[in-house]
Amino acid sequence: MDSNQRRKSGINLPAGMSETSLRLNTGGSRSPIPLIRTLSSPSPRSMSPRTISNLSASPSSKSTGACSDRFIPCRSSSRLHTFGLLDKASPVKECGGTNNEAYTRLLRCELFGSDFGFSSPAGSGSKGSPVSGSPNRNMLRFKTDSSGLGSPYSGSILGQDNGFGSESVTPPKPPRKVPKAPHKVLDAPSLQDDFYLNLVDWSSQNVLAVGLGSCVYLWTATTSKVTKLCDLGPNDGVCSVQWTREGSYISVGTSLGKVQVWDGTQCKKVRTMGGHQTRTGVLAWSSRILSSGSRDRNILQHDLRVPSDYISKLVGHKSEVCGLKWSHDDRELASGGNDNQLLVWNQHSAQPLLKLTEHTAAVKAIAWSPHQSNLLVSGGGTADRCIRFWNTANGNQLNHVDTGSQVCNLAWSKNVNELVSTHGYSQNQIMVWKYPTLSKVATLTGHTMRVLYLAMSPDGQTIVTGAGDETLRFWNVFPSVKSPVAVRDSGLWSLGRTQIR
Repeated sequence: MDSNQRRKSGINLPAGMSETSLRLNTGGSRSPIPLIRTLSSPSPRSMSPRTISNLSASPSSKSTGACSDRFIPCRSSSRLHTFGLLDKASPVKECGGTNNEAYTRLLRCELFGSDFGFSSPAGSGSKGSPVSGSPNRNMLRFKTDSSGLGSPYSGSILGQDNGFGSESVTPPKPPRKVPKAPHKVLDAPSLQDDFYLNLVDWSSQNVLAVGLGSCVYLWTATTSKVTKLCDLGPNDGVCSVQWTREGSYISVGTSLGKVQVWDGTQCKKVRTMGGHQTRTGVLAWSSRILSSGSRDRNILQHDLRVPSDYISKLVGHKSEVCGLKWSHDDRELASGGNDNQLLVWNQHSAQPLLKLTEHTAAVKAIAWSPHQSNLLVSGGGTADRCIRFWNTANGNQLNHVDTGSQVCNLAWSKNVNELVSTHGYSQNQIMVWKYPTLSKVATLTGHTMRVLYLAMSPDGQTIVTGAGDETLRFWNVFPSVKSPVAVRDSGLWSLGRTQIR
């Protein structure tokens, strides 16, 4: 080809190469359009590597058929195997065969060009598309390497083998089963049906004290032995009982406003203290101080180390004091009264640190959490029915729940972050709650009258409830502690269903 012919074609061809080797037949009647598609040469070794880079269109050419160079990569060296092509459309677009094919062709056209996009679909036997007959069915899916095991994102998003759907999900923990019936029932004749009294307490030495009429009886859990501690006589009656934390001494509040202290192991009275004008319905021990609440609206602080009846008087309630509890660190005393008030006292102050007045009925049920400092729970009477949780560090109410019944008693579990409540009007039930979710673990029924009395065994697994139906019922409501060795070392492990017959 001479120089004039080369200028007309607009392509600079190497010597020895004919123009016919650069023609692409498009099937039309026009003359072939010169495009760079294949390179033919008399000998494969007659061209240097620089020959292809020199095949550029002449800038002076005005021919409409001229085009620039195209780079054709070597696909065998690329990692294209990880980007598979799926002939099946996305499951999101599956709405019929016709729409599927149209969606697939449109997607191919957008990604790979018009020639590729409108080629015949896979499986039709067409040879026009490089992948039209390919068995690869991973269109638009990134196939991760096998070395990436364990990744939560290793599954396909568009495919049916989605990793999120195939992941193993940890099944929810089944709820703990609480026996619905008491494992033991004791008769308690003359057990009074009086909301303001506190007549049952369980010592750390595994001895249950019960006030019946004018007498106090001791029931040893390990042997079921019953011992009469005292008889106050026909002119007096038992209004409250409370063991010391060590479990060796027990205090008794009387109808005449006296406070007696007895040696529980020898059944001997140690001391009698006065100061109240009327009945002493509630008692609470700290490590050194015995607090007593009375219908005379006062709280007296007693110290057995001094000869006087009491060392201080706390005045704040406007009606009978019916609830008293010391915090576990002995720093604060919570008191509840028939005036619907919940007061929190400091061990050194004569005035309450907090006055919590959200309850609309008498506050008898009070308990401090053994799991979280400054967490106090209280319960209201028939007109209130609510359990309320308080942060005594700032006086804020953390949460509350309407139980639907009069709240008579509250006690925290020692072993798990749960609490138990006993109720009066109108359901007479016992409820176990999780904290802080306040979801019910169990609801127990059996008493035919208000469940006014509650005490917990020293191992924290069993509770005993008392009611005006003159029965004491023992329930297994809480699990054992996580460290059984510690329980055995304390000597309190023997209390259980097998030991109480």
